[in-house]
Amino acid sequence: MPKLGMAPIRRAQLIQATFECIHEFGFQGTTIAKVSKIAGVSTGIVSHYFGGKGGLLEATMRHLLKSLNRAASGNSKNSDDPKDRIIAIINANFSSEQVTPAAATVWLAFWGQALHDPALARLQRVNLSRLQSNLRYWLCKLMVRNDAKFVAEGLAAMIDGIWLRGAFQTGGIDQKEATRLCLDYLERQLEKHQV
Repeated sequence: MPKLGMAPIRRAQLIQATFECIHEFGFQGTTIAKVSKIAGVSTGIVSHYFGGKGGLLEATMRHLLKSLNRAASGNSKNSDDPKDRIIAIINANFSSEQVTPAAATVWLAFWGQALHDPALARLQRVNLSRLQSNLRYWLCKLMVRNDAKFVAEGLAAMIDGIWLRGAFQTGGIDQKEATRLCLDYLERQLEKHQV
């Protein structure tokens, strides 16, 4: 009989093992057997908690997305200044947890699989919609709605583009440079569109 309270611990353990496995073997090379070996549990435990490889990747992506949302909320919880909130969103997208080599590999695997897996595609749509919606909300406080929509789309594309390019670079994503580029774009757009 399983011990009470073990489910959250096991789930976190298996998600961490999935990060390591995808980083080492890629998505195609990741198997339930490899994940369970890294986690030090039986394959039945993995299937019990996640149902299979797809469920495991979905749970791993949900973990990254929750971390991203916590970082954005935590970075700005003491400020209602629109510009501070936008900066917090940028910083969250390039936070330490999001740009580790393992996280970058998982994000890339997720994006690739989202093209073929409806559950992952839905997660990606929610992620993109949330990013643009949050940016648009705070930008609307600094410029007219149509300009805010345009700048939000540009900033979201810039975040994703810098992130994608950085994930393929040997040194990984340079957090400071990524943030600096996004802030430069933001400042230029604010100068151009400010009411």
